[in-house]
Amino acid sequence: MEQTALMTEMGRDWDKFHASDIARKLPFFSRENRLHDCLFSQQFDRALLDYLFAVADRLRAVTQNKTGADTVSQLLAHKRAMLYFVQPSTRTFLSFLNACHILGLKTSEIRDTSTSSEMKGESPEDTVRTFSSYVDLIIMRHPTPGFVEKTAWFMNRIKRPVPVINGGSGKDQHPTQALLDVYTLHRSLPGGPEGKTIVMVGDLKRGRTVRSLSYLMKNYRGVKLVFVSPPQLRMEADILEFLQRHAIPYRETDDFASVMPEADAIYMTRIQDEHDQAEESKSLDLSRFHFRAQDLKVIKPNAIIMHPLPRRHEIEPVVDDDDRAVFWRQERNGMWIRAALISYIFGVDGQIPAPGKT
Repeated sequence: MEQTALMTEMGRDWDKFHASDIARKLPFFSRENRLHDCLFSQQFDRALLDYLFAVADRLRAVTQNKTGADTVSQLLAHKRAMLYFVQPSTRTFLSFLNACHILGLKTSEIRDTSTSSEMKGESPEDTVRTFSSYVDLIIMRHPTPGFVEKTAWFMNRIKRPVPVINGGSGKDQHPTQALLDVYTLHRSLPGGPEGKTIVMVGDLKRGRTVRSLSYLMKNYRGVKLVFVSPPQLRMEADILEFLQRHAIPYRETDDFASVMPEADAIYMTRIQDEHDQAEESKSLDLSRFHFRAQDLKVIKPNAIIMHPLPRRHEIEPVVDDDDRAVFWRQERNGMWIRAALISYIFGVDGQIPAPGKT
């Protein structure tokens, strides 16, 4: 009813819908008290996070043998997914592709608009509506902020609404990256993020991964955030206002070395100079925001080092050999938590057998 009322009130006006408060929009992207579209980190509350972690753990365990893997691969064998990735991606694309395969979804892909009818002048909206004729799920990565949300809004207005998952939308949000990041914290730290100090380092202004992860911290008690960046690349005001509104303590600094000893998790990011307007990042001294082998002696014995990847120079490769460097496990966690999310969206999560029950 709330979804219907919202749509009636806002009619067919996308601009009005997009400008409305996110809390009012969220019911529009749900069906029968479940996610229909996954677009924002704000769609995840603590109960849903914990449940998806449990589903991901069950998937990992039951697919360790062929019988279990075959059983799971039949859950969505009657469904098809489109991976519409028109922004460069390796990990997110492969993670979603293999998550679909775990569940038996057949997949199609477009990774460059030059191979689609957009080159003939077709609108992006008509392109994605075309997908709804052939597939049951659209997973999108797009360089334009808000375009994935617009696609989901549009799909919810047609006769055959197809779920949309945001695989990265401009610089605004990357909710499934945040999901896998919190899943990694959950698996790597006793008690997960609760009561922990999380240090985020690098390009915080333009990094959608740190933005999305910050939103999820409202679900955990006692979290403290430390933002470490050059002054020119600080976290933007909307995230800071969100943290203030939810009474999540944070502080900003450009002195990485001084905060290393207090970190329970260090979340490294690369400098996203592809967004430079005039190569402004090249004038910055970024060496102070790198993690080197000698820093392993400074951080806590049970601290973890994370990175959404790809990396450049911000983490020395020798650090990979330390057990506290969890970013390769973090990457693999993405496949399992995305499979859990897809199973949840299609309502087959309850059909995943417990280990030993196949």
